[in-house]
Amino acid sequence: MERKIGQYQNSIAKHKLTERTLTENTLILGETGSGKTHLSNTIRKFVIDSGVPTIYFDFSNPDPDKIEERFKECSHFHYMRFDESDTFAEAFEKAVDAKQDIYMAVDPDFFSTKKEIKSKLSKLIQNPKLLENYYYFMQVIVKPEGFFTKFEDFFFYILDIINRKKFGLTFVSQPHEMFENTKIKLLFSFLYLGRYSNAYYYNTALLRNMPRHHFLHQARLNYKTLLFSPIQTDIVEIDH
Repeated sequence: MERKIGQYQNSIAKHKLTERTLTENTLILGETGSGKTHLSNTIRKFVIDSGVPTIYFDFSNPDPDKIEERFKECSHFHYMRFDESDTFAEAFEKAVDAKQDIYMAVDPDFFSTKKEIKSKLSKLIQNPKLLENYYYFMQVIVKPEGFFTKFEDFFFYILDIINRKKFGLTFVSQPHEMFENTKIKLLFSFLYLGRYSNAYYYNTALLRNMPRHHFLHQARLNYKTLLFSPIQTDIVEIDH
């Protein structure tokens, strides 16, 4: 299965989502209005259509009526709001056992602010059933600075999660200096979308004046070497 989503600028080839997409990690960074939610939902639909259940963590903690309608267009929308109650834990286990496509509203205050303490939220994200069966989405739209002060708890375990997951992870955010960290860069095959007002968040002039619905696509070539496989870079105009 494959899905065409855009056109490479320096090639006659179309940019496609393929079976490899299901296991690759994706980072989408863009300012408000750049189109990053559109792209993440396109990836989500492809994953669902490929028969892989998804869990979408929305850290803006929205009510159902505040979630964009594009996420509700099909039957693959099971809304939940995270809390630390036994009632939530039971409902969550049932949803995961049924492999429902979960859209979870999450307040990042549930993360721990101390590295030596693993929060119930981080433990949930590391649920073995999720790691084995689910493709993850994590979306940070509102006040990313506040999110990343709470994100330390989860970040402490992210390498372990990346190594244990069977399927991929798409992380969607406005730019943040966190992504200048060398270790973070090594976690993802990068996919950048949209216009940047602060290009220093990632050190390339290509992002300064990028039009809407264009993104810088960087991915490791799909063959194994003793070291890292080379990274191929191009600009893609996404279909919209």
